[in-house]
Amino acid sequence: VQLQASGGGLVQAGGSLRLSCAASGRTSSNSAVAWFRQAPGKERAFVAAIRYSGGNTVYEDSVKGRFTISRDNAKNTVYLQMNSLKPEDTAVYYCAARDRNTRPIISALSLAATYDKWGQGTLVTVSS
Repeated sequence: VQLQASGGGLVQAGGSLRLSCAASGRTSSNSAVAWFRQAPGKERAFVAAIRYSGGNTVYEDSVKGRFTISRDNAKNTVYLQMNSLKPEDTAVYYCAARDRNTRPIISALSLAATYDKWGQGTLVTVSS
């Protein structure tokens, strides 16, 4: 599986963006996809994840109610709809996918070690 992230850009605070993570190659029901972000001078941090089996979603607390992760099976693409953006959301956003034979447990969806493949980052800049 290879991942292609896109959709970043410059937006004013309060605005919206939708990031896309397109996967090439076969995915299975054991797959999961997550978004992480890395702000300048900070470590990479979990944002949101979706587990294919059951469609379970997990969010980092600061984005709950503002961000929505979803999946388009036909396009093999995962989206991150980001609304009510804040300057502190400014970061490079990375998508990551799990490509193993076992389904991840929900509590592991926020861990970088759960994922095997990483896409290139897409920069999101939120101006105040």
